Amino acid sequence: MSWSASQYASFEQERTRPVRDLVGAIPAAQMRHAVDLGCGPGNSTEVLAARFPAAEILGLDSSPDMIEAARQRLPKLRFDLADIAAWDAPDRFDVILANASLQWLPNHAALMPRLVAKLATGGSLAVQIPDNLDEPAHRLMREVAADGRWSGKLSGAADSRAPRLPAERYYALLRPHAARVDVWRTTYHHVLAGGTDAVIEWFKGSGLRPFLAPLDEAETTGFLSAYKAALIGAYPTLPDGSVLLPFPRMFFIATR
Repeated sequence: MSWSASQYASFEQERTRPVRDLVGAIPAAQMRHAVDLGCGPGNSTEVLAARFPAAEILGLDSSPDMIEAARQRLPKLRFDLADIAAWDAPDRFDVILANASLQWLPNHAALMPRLVAKLATGGSLAVQIPDNLDEPAHRLMREVAADGRWSGKLSGAADSRAPRLPAERYYALLRPHAARVDVWRTTYHHVLAGGTDAVIEWFKGSGLRPFLAPLDEAETTGFLSAYKAALIGAYPTLPDGSVLLPFPRMFFIATR
């Protein structure tokens, strides 16, 4: 299930806005060492570097395509190909950033305290997780996947994302290990040019990936056709030809 840097970057301005809000809320402090877990094409790392220009920043991602794009974008920073699920650096960091990446990792109850333990005193774990599994785009994705034409191949597709936890659960997990925990939720209404097709293109770069990866070319065409037909009623095209994509996201910053 490969990632495409160009597909992901098709909506870079919209995808980068949440990480700007997240990084802007990190408490100001002397930042020497920072890591971006799941850095993608480097857009989130760029925001982090702009906020903390004196910090030594490392970007990690499991996708060669994403790492190559990040290295081209920010040649002065270090980007390593790595599985963030297995990340266990001995260093202590002043910032650990995870923007729209931890939803792909299991067992958040164990993961979050483990990440906080890697912070230096006064350091912050800053996380943004898409909180949109109940939105029509994801609900209809699952309904189309249950169609008998490809249901066998897609029986486990919806399980590729970790089960979401409520805000109070994340707070409870982090508070015993942190001096301060800030939790909030924001719904962005992204304006996408191109109507329903734009919604499909958006999710091709993220949520649709585990649904499309097991399918052959003909099945992919059929799946996307059925998905588009289901989406039209949920995301009507506006008079200017655009569509509004409501996208809830959960944020938290745990400062040690």
